[in-house]
Amino acid sequence: MNKKSDAIQRCTWATGDALNMDYHDTEWGVPVYDDRLLFEFLILEGMQAGLSWLTILKKRDNYRQCFDHFQIEKVARYNQRKIEQLLNNPGIIRNKLKIQAAVQNAKMFLQVQKEFGQFSNYIWRFVGGRPLQNHWENPRQVPVKTPISDAMSKDLKKRGFKFVGSTICYAFMQAVGMVNDHTTHCFRFRI
Repeated sequence: MNKKSDAIQRCTWATGDALNMDYHDTEWGVPVYDDRLLFEFLILEGMQAGLSWLTILKKRDNYRQCFDHFQIEKVARYNQRKIEQLLNNPGIIRNKLKIQAAVQNAKMFLQVQKEFGQFSNYIWRFVGGRPLQNHWENPRQVPVKTPISDAMSKDLKKRGFKFVGSTICYAFMQAVGMVNDHTTHCFRFRI
């Protein structure tokens, strides 16, 4: 780490690795309303299940390449041959269920867009359209799921989405800024 980054107070999970620090400093917790980026995060959070986020970050560029830069309409049209190509790509997590879920989720994402105009309109209503501001002093206070992520998970599953359990939904909410879980000592914490 350089001297500048040593002096900055960050959330404890975002120290020690430059990729993690950059993600924390520039993306994590920033409100996202762009459907393509929301889709990317939804898929990547599902891919993370059982793994560290750093593992996903290290493969993120590969995911963007393999998944046509998360163009929802293209991913929704992936056939078995494309899924097999993805399963043979060492640059991503080669989990058949997760890859199939990404294709299924693209199809469901398009259905939500039809119903609500944008996925953003649908997903942000779970928090009343504005980011929730938490005030965690200690990282152990940060929950892994909440009643809101429970409701989101239940509704997404009802709509046919896969790999959208409550813990994944809460991580998604944190990533796309629906909730601000930067701890109070972190330079990214704002009231």
